[in-house]
Amino acid sequence: MFAYFPVECGQKKKNLEDQLPDDMKPISVKDAVSAEEWKARVDCAMLYRLVAMHGWDDMIFTHISHRVPGPEHHFLINPYGMFFEEITASSLVKVDLEGQIVMDSPYFINPAGFTIHSAIHASREDANVVIHLHTDQGVAVSAQKEGLLPISQTAMIVREDLAYHDYEGIALDLDERERLVADLGPEKSTMLLKNHGTLTCGTTAAMAFTRMFFLERACNMQVMALSAGRDGVLECDRDIQEKVAGQGSRGMETLTERLVWPGLKRKLDRELPGYDA
Repeated sequence: MFAYFPVECGQKKKNLEDQLPDDMKPISVKDAVSAEEWKARVDCAMLYRLVAMHGWDDMIFTHISHRVPGPEHHFLINPYGMFFEEITASSLVKVDLEGQIVMDSPYFINPAGFTIHSAIHASREDANVVIHLHTDQGVAVSAQKEGLLPISQTAMIVREDLAYHDYEGIALDLDERERLVADLGPEKSTMLLKNHGTLTCGTTAAMAFTRMFFLERACNMQVMALSAGRDGVLECDRDIQEKVAGQGSRGMETLTERLVWPGLKRKLDRELPGYDA
C-alpha cells in the first residue's frame, strides 16, 4: 500500500504541498536558516516521505526527529496534523529538548510525541536522527514473547544491534525516559518497544532509515513465517548468527551513504517530489 499518486498520461505529478489548504501550505524558510540546518530539514523531510512511500506511516501519529547542527540542542519534528507524505523541509518545526518551539512557525507539535525522541537525543550525541513507527508487522513482533527470532538473514543482521523496552503505556510519562535510555544503552541503534512499535537512530538520516528498513523487513518476514506455526520454523545456530551479524555490518555505512541514500532520493524525486520546498 503506497501513499503516492500515480502519474497519468505522462503528466508531471503535482507536488503534494500544492494540494494543501492555504492555512497549511508552508512558507519557505530556506533563506532564514543556515545551510547546515537546511540540509537537515531536507533530509528529515525525505525521511517522512520515505516512510509514507513504504506504507509505514500511521496517519498523523508517530514521529521522526532530526538534530539541528550547532550547540543549541535544537531539533526538527513534524507539524501535528500533517500526513507524512505532505511534509516539506520548511514545514518542519524547530524545538528544544523540552519540546518548546524555538522558531516562528504557523504550525504546532504534539509534545507527547517528543518524549521518546528527546530522551534519546539528550543521552546519545551520536543519535542525530530518531525514527519511531507503529507498523502492523513491527507491533506484531514487539508483542511476541520471543522478540525478533533468528529465522532470516535480515533478522540476523539486525539482532546484534537490537534492544528492547517494556511497554509502560502511551509515552506521556517523562520518568520513562530514563528507563528507555538505559534499555537502549550507549551503543545500540535499533529497538523494539514491546507492544508498541519500532525505533531506530543514527548519526545520519540515511543510517537511521536503513536500520529501520532492515528491522521492518525482518519483522514482516517473521510474521509471514510464523503464519504457518512456530514448530515448523527453522532457527539458525548461534555460530551462524554471529557470522551473519559480522558480515552484515561490514561496509554498511559506506554503502548506505554512497549508494542507498542517493537512490532513495532519486525515487522520491520521481514519486513524491516537493519534499525540499
